Amino acid sequence: MQPSNPHILKLDQFLTELNQFDLVIDVRSPAEFALDHIPGAVNYPVLSNEERIQIGTLYKQVSPFAAKKLGAALVSRNIANHLENHLLDLPREWRPLIYCWRGGERSGAFTHILNRIGWKAKQLEGGYQGFRRTVIDGLEEAAKQYTFLVVCGMTGSGKTRILQEAQKLGAQVLDLEALAIHRGSVLGNEPNIEQPSQKAFETELWNAFRTLDPSKTVLVESESKKVGGVHIPDALMEKIRNGACIELRSSTQTRVSWLIREYHHFLSDTDNFKAKLALLTAHYGKVQIAKWNEAIDAGHFPELVEELLVKHYDPSYQSSIVRNFPQYKIENFVQLENDGDEAFAKAAKVIVMRIDSPICNLKSV
Repeated sequence: MQPSNPHILKLDQFLTELNQFDLVIDVRSPAEFALDHIPGAVNYPVLSNEERIQIGTLYKQVSPFAAKKLGAALVSRNIANHLENHLLDLPREWRPLIYCWRGGERSGAFTHILNRIGWKAKQLEGGYQGFRRTVIDGLEEAAKQYTFLVVCGMTGSGKTRILQEAQKLGAQVLDLEALAIHRGSVLGNEPNIEQPSQKAFETELWNAFRTLDPSKTVLVESESKKVGGVHIPDALMEKIRNGACIELRSSTQTRVSWLIREYHHFLSDTDNFKAKLALLTAHYGKVQIAKWNEAIDAGHFPELVEELLVKHYDPSYQSSIVRNFPQYKIENFVQLENDGDEAFAKAAKVIVMRIDSPICNLKSV
């Protein structure tokens, strides 16, 4: 029987021991790291993007032996650079966790050298692929464990701000739009910020649940299955959609005012605004899009936003809310008086006070 390697962290120990390490090091290429990685990890690649392609090509076109020879030279050189540039000043007590794609050669080489120096480094069993299985299993378990109260409301009603205010009051909150870096509509992408990959989004979801208590209700905003370019995992989406609902209501004028504040970047970047509206051409035709573009050029933003709400967003909300959220009830709502800070704080307080009450007792205020 082979003795177990003391420098391997078993996957079933990963969650309980993760916080005991001083640093998590991802030794994969920058491109692999950018796609997704363990939260908080740093990227010290032992092969660059180009070097990884070079070794893969050599492996297929020449031989595995030739690839291993060159790979060993490149990996050794890159590890030496990381030692000189990042690790020389660290004390003997420093404890890193190292991982690569499958927990194989790349992380094994780095872990071996660090342990030979005298640090107590460990290599993650299964590497990123093992971690990925942990994320998938964790999200499936979260869908079973957690109970949700869904904050519904038409576009511009301030649902995300309500979640932020509720969190300040101690409520458990899952902000899907913040994790997706998208506000969930055709105009919803954040300026100059890319959305995460699907895998990275799921990793952020998994990490968010690690901070929540499954014995307590979680506030979440009503969302479509897709938030921009990423989608909410099926089991979790189904659990959220079957959650109790409370609607945040506000007047059209309040919503217009709030949207102009929240989407102010479109007022200065009107070309981007027009490009987003062009995506609605199939629904409304070129003539309507041209009229909206004229309103943008004239600076008639309040009138344009109101028309977009009445013509596009509100009908879409009304048709989807009952279909997708079976526990939605029209009488369960909280009124947002205006888009001021005090009004949001007041509405959030009412919702937080109702979290642990039977949903049938929710009353309009």
